[in-house]
Amino acid sequence: MRLNKYLAQSGVSSRREADELIQGATVTVNGIVEINPAYNVQSSDEVRYDNKRIQPESNIRLILLNKPNGYITTVKDPLRRKTVMDLIQSDERLFPVGRLDKDTTGLLILTNDGELANRLMHPKNRIPRIYKVEIDNTFRNWEIIRMKKKVYIGQKEWGRAEVVEQKQHKGRAIVRLRLYEGKKREVRRLMFRMKRKLFSLERIQFGPIELGNIPLGAWRDLKESEIKSLHKMKD
Repeated sequence: MRLNKYLAQSGVSSRREADELIQGATVTVNGIVEINPAYNVQSSDEVRYDNKRIQPESNIRLILLNKPNGYITTVKDPLRRKTVMDLIQSDERLFPVGRLDKDTTGLLILTNDGELANRLMHPKNRIPRIYKVEIDNTFRNWEIIRMKKKVYIGQKEWGRAEVVEQKQHKGRAIVRLRLYEGKKREVRRLMFRMKRKLFSLERIQFGPIELGNIPLGAWRDLKESEIKSLHKMKD
């Protein structure tokens, strides 16, 4: 088994993130630092990550968290800021599937299934994410068309979003946006380019999984039917 896949199946990270961890010299095989993600792990090998021995997980788990404001989406933080892991009680080594900004709330999936996480995060699979944004004004038709096509959001990147629904109420507009790639702070950068004042941002759906009415800061295990729906999504 390739070393990056070994880390993914051990619940350390997704396979793509495992490449970075390995190349960052955080993994040893039989006491020797191994920086080749393609290294073929043998059954007799002792693999350690961050100086802790790891083995492929036998108990796969997927959790849905309603992330509150003020928590960063990472397993560890050297600055000791609050992380989403502070909200989870689990004996398994879980990690977030993708990220939500510190000031963004809503649906976040955590798992120890690195292979599934890799499929869900890979841009080529275009897994839809739906966000509910609270802004100052709804979008006009030409703006909706522009966002669906592409908008330059800086740093040599283009953002895209589909307006699913929008309603104006007094001085605020509630808009649901569908995105497929999940670039860093993409929604916030889009709103800035579209000259909208953003009051709040919440992810309410990831692929077939909906946030529902789970309280802010609470979490639950995904249902078997939800897990099956994730596995059915194309690779």
